[in-house]
Amino acid sequence: MKIPPLICALLLLILSLNTIVEARIRHYRWEVKYEFKSPDCYRKLVITINGRTPGPTILAQKGDTIVVDLKNSLLTENVAIHWHGIRQIGTPWADGTEGVTQCPILPGDTFRYKFVVDRAGTYMYHAHYGMQREAGLYGSIRVAGEDEPFVYDYDRSIILNDWYHRSTYEQAAGLSSVPFVWVGDPQSLLIQGKGRFNCSTPGTAAGVCNATNPECSPYVFTVVPGKTYRLRIGSLTALAALSFEIEGHNLTVVEADGHYVEPFVVKNLYIYSGETYSVLVTANQDPTRNYWVVSKMVSRNNTTPNGLAIFNYYPNHPTRSPPTIPPSGPRWNDVEARVNQSLAIRSHPNYIHPVPQTSDRVIILLNTQNTINGFRKWSINNISFTLPHTPYLVSLKHNLLHTFDQTPPPDIINNYEGYDINIVQPNVNATSSNSLYRLKYNTTVDIILQNANMMDANNSETHPWHLHGHDFWVVGYGNGKFNVSEDPKRYNLVNPIMKNTVLVHPYGWTALRFVADNPGVWAFHCHIESHFYMGMGTVFEEGIEKVTKLPSSIMGCGDTKRFLQP
Repeated sequence: MKIPPLICALLLLILSLNTIVEARIRHYRWEVKYEFKSPDCYRKLVITINGRTPGPTILAQKGDTIVVDLKNSLLTENVAIHWHGIRQIGTPWADGTEGVTQCPILPGDTFRYKFVVDRAGTYMYHAHYGMQREAGLYGSIRVAGEDEPFVYDYDRSIILNDWYHRSTYEQAAGLSSVPFVWVGDPQSLLIQGKGRFNCSTPGTAAGVCNATNPECSPYVFTVVPGKTYRLRIGSLTALAALSFEIEGHNLTVVEADGHYVEPFVVKNLYIYSGETYSVLVTANQDPTRNYWVVSKMVSRNNTTPNGLAIFNYYPNHPTRSPPTIPPSGPRWNDVEARVNQSLAIRSHPNYIHPVPQTSDRVIILLNTQNTINGFRKWSINNISFTLPHTPYLVSLKHNLLHTFDQTPPPDIINNYEGYDINIVQPNVNATSSNSLYRLKYNTTVDIILQNANMMDANNSETHPWHLHGHDFWVVGYGNGKFNVSEDPKRYNLVNPIMKNTVLVHPYGWTALRFVADNPGVWAFHCHIESHFYMGMGTVFEEGIEKVTKLPSSIMGCGDTKRFLQP
């Protein structure tokens, strides 16, 4: 039977439409549970997704809808997952931030995250409940796009992490104690979930560490000589700032946090918790041998050994060790080199997002370390942030304003002009609050992150700050104290890079600008786990009246119980 041309065309159209619909929905079913693992040869309880850490990589195309059905099988522990770098336009309840956008997922429950990946780029996901991220609950998100301003042959995703042997419970207890007990240096650095702890380290219990365990064999990047690789590198360290390098190979930086950059070449890439970069590396060295891949902890004087992986030139055996000693990496305290990389990152000339030339509001966030009733805290403008029991998103949408402090935090600390950032403050006392900043919808906001001396003399730390729900323009960096009248004159308003995570260097300041055009409630915090746990964060609200009806699935805690039907 001959099919008429018109009918044939209609059938082809229907088939193509079905293909498009199927391709645009990416459905994942995940089970989160504790398992014993030995990612650095030391056996401990870790949080896995479908038995893995890092968890499965989400692969998608720009515009796809991601659906993740997440079953919490931790039995005695809540969970929530944040989709780091995904702006959640129209779905603020899917941001995955416990206490801000949702109630936590209870043991035994299954929760559905559904959102659109609205632009191409390199992103991540990770736990956003307590300090669970550093227990292994994290992974990569790779969103493919079109019209990329660079070419490569293969695409890989890599997560860098630091690794502690003590549980997050022990660490949190120390941070919340008097006297204060710091978490200390991590025991290992992991490259794509693999590291190597020295099992002969004094104090290591017998039978806990096994250097021959295949789980801790080095991660292997197998490459074909002459080919160019796009390495999508993300850092989800709990504490460490890192340097990443591949022995004998240059790295060309082409993307940062989902935005194309004017390419520049580095020997080693500095990367901080919450950041993602794409680098191009060509396998153009002697193909008869393998090479070391090294991650090194910087910015803190530390005892953590470097993380090692193998850059394996095919057909060499993947476990064949390189014939050289691994590169030692840069000095841990070379602040100038790290600042220079920050300054080098500019938008690609063909992908500049025009930055508003003026702002409607300026908020100066002074990062301070303090005490409250003898407890050590991190604070902003001497206010240490705490999360409410009822998520802000529900409280604001349903007018439950009694659930959090209604006194707005200050746009600038009292006596900012007289504050000496170079000394331990004579009065280090602070207050705690769960208040938030309410931003006028669609206005342009400048945030100045100002670093200062902590409670230890001659010490100012590096802080990576992450903004949920937005990208921002990084319009300026500076050493010393921010000058309100002079420093804005030197902002880069021509080709600043857009990011979602940015560095504040020791004794320095960073200026960022964003448009409050995404209705919802969004966390803004230091991405170092212990620092956020100790109060280094805040929350922005914008356009709450434009948020559509909230799903009941995000409720069930605090005052949201009233909205659940028995």
